Amino acid sequence: MDLLVWIRVSIGFSLATFISYSLISVYQKILYQKIAKWNILLEISTYLLFYIIYTAITYTYYKGSIIRGFYDLPEFVTKIILNIALIISPIIFLARRYVIKLIPKKDEFIIIKGDNKMDFLKIKKEELICVSNSQNYVEIFFLENDQLKTKLIRSSLKKVQYEFDFLIQIHRSHLINPSHFKSWKDSTTILLTQVELPVSKSYKNRLLSL
Repeated sequence: MDLLVWIRVSIGFSLATFISYSLISVYQKILYQKIAKWNILLEISTYLLFYIIYTAITYTYYKGSIIRGFYDLPEFVTKIILNIALIISPIIFLARRYVIKLIPKKDEFIIIKGDNKMDFLKIKKEELICVSNSQNYVEIFFLENDQLKTKLIRSSLKKVQYEFDFLIQIHRSHLINPSHFKSWKDSTTILLTQVELPVSKSYKNRLLSL
């Protein structure tokens, strides 16, 4: 590869990297807004999507009139894309980790809704302590200016657990936010932030794993 072709390849492939990552950034933002969570499988899928888009753009450029490359697609992937992936994947990984650290952490709010449209409670996720069953209602225990507050909402414990999967069931009548777990008072009782709750045997192992 002579110098002129090398310059053309470098510029084109660098531009392809920028375009590909810009597209997956939009995809990631839309996806996160819909599901409000992120995990290792979604992270891996982001990398795969990036390389699919990147391969499509670079191969089109490579076979175009500017480069007039002679590799077919399988050879292009094995001899060029795989080598590039080995180089830029660690860079992308480190860059994503660094950028995430620079983003200010925003308060995450949750809304616990009742059967009535006007029956709801909006609080910060970390303010929620626990949820307890109360006949046809659930009683929400939460902090407000470091003071313990409660609110009754017409709903079921099962529905609340389904909507907020970070909650842990410790009893048929109680769900807790694990971030407020303090200690065991005895073998059947735990202490949360300003709250004390019983633990049933069937749910004890889950709590012991915290």
